[in-house]
Amino acid sequence: MKRFAPLLALFAALVAGGCARAPKFVADDFAVPLYTPAHASGFAIRGAEGSDAVLVAIRNPWQGATDVEQHLLLLPEEAPVPAGFDGTVIRTPVRRVICMSSSHVAMFDALGEIGRVRGVSGIDYISNDYVRAHRACGEVRDVGPDTHMNFELLATLRPDVVLLYGVTGENSVATAKLRELQIPYVYVGDYVEQSPLGKAEWTVLCAELCGCREKGCETFGRIAERYDAVRRRIGAYVAEHAPDRTCRPKALLNAPYRDTWFMPSADNYMVRLIRDAGGDTFTVSEEGSASLPVDLEQAYLLAADADVWLNPGMYDTLAEFLAQNPKFADMPVVREGRVWNNNLRRTPAGGSDFWESGVVRPDVVLSDLFAILYPRSGFDHLPVYYHALR
Repeated sequence: MKRFAPLLALFAALVAGGCARAPKFVADDFAVPLYTPAHASGFAIRGAEGSDAVLVAIRNPWQGATDVEQHLLLLPEEAPVPAGFDGTVIRTPVRRVICMSSSHVAMFDALGEIGRVRGVSGIDYISNDYVRAHRACGEVRDVGPDTHMNFELLATLRPDVVLLYGVTGENSVATAKLRELQIPYVYVGDYVEQSPLGKAEWTVLCAELCGCREKGCETFGRIAERYDAVRRRIGAYVAEHAPDRTCRPKALLNAPYRDTWFMPSADNYMVRLIRDAGGDTFTVSEEGSASLPVDLEQAYLLAADADVWLNPGMYDTLAEFLAQNPKFADMPVVREGRVWNNNLRRTPAGGSDFWESGVVRPDVVLSDLFAILYPRSGFDHLPVYYHALR
């Protein structure tokens, strides 16, 4: 046993020396802003002087979250993990990604990085051409819903990161299992952003994970330019033809569900789009972005004043809609065929591309809404995501 003592001592010295050389994580060191979003409120990307590490702060990524923050440390393959870091470590560039939301699939596609997506949730509801073309050969798999993930499949896919979304909070069962499997995860909060460009800007975070921040900035820059160009064109038309806000077309959103109607607050994503398109809409609160319930009698009165009815559910025809909502049959907006749904582009299973590619094509969605609100404007645009219920 004595002859092994020098070797053991040498090994202990090497381990001690390695520990001594390991960097120590200090959050304040990451003070160099690498990307500060112009529209999104839910993330920021920072660096540290003399380090290749990147710190991403994710803030309040689900509805109703307050003071929720997730720290991601993005490290090159061989870089040591700093001592004292207790957040999520992701080795970049990521090569195998699982997207639990269809909007995240669209972001990778917009970047030209869709080949990194190896798994999705609800593949029958995904519109993306690459995903649909590569499902048969098993290159893109369905890992199931976030409440019942196929963790055995996830383990075999060996993803570098899983992009999650939270509806009203963290799915602690799923995240605990992912930690057990040592699979990094990120809560992506694009769906709680209050503006169309805020949602689309999360594309830059996806680019950061892929190690192509510059491409992400360029991609989002083009999205913002297109949106702003359409918004300016609409603004000029509205200023001339409907300068008084009270004269602008009024849109009614959503439809009854079990005798309750959820209507948006003023900072809601759809409200922003409608107002950018030169219209207005009924809201239940002048603050926040949450949708809140109103009773059917109140909604019935609002429907009587609506010029357009948008996003009434999964209906394809007016007959289907009226079968479930017969009391609205006499409303002028219904009688005159001014009910429009955002499911023109959908998969055979019913997945709507509006909530997928529409997130990174807000200029197209804006053009759709303007064409609906101002059908006699003379603008040359046929709706891409919307169709009138007939």
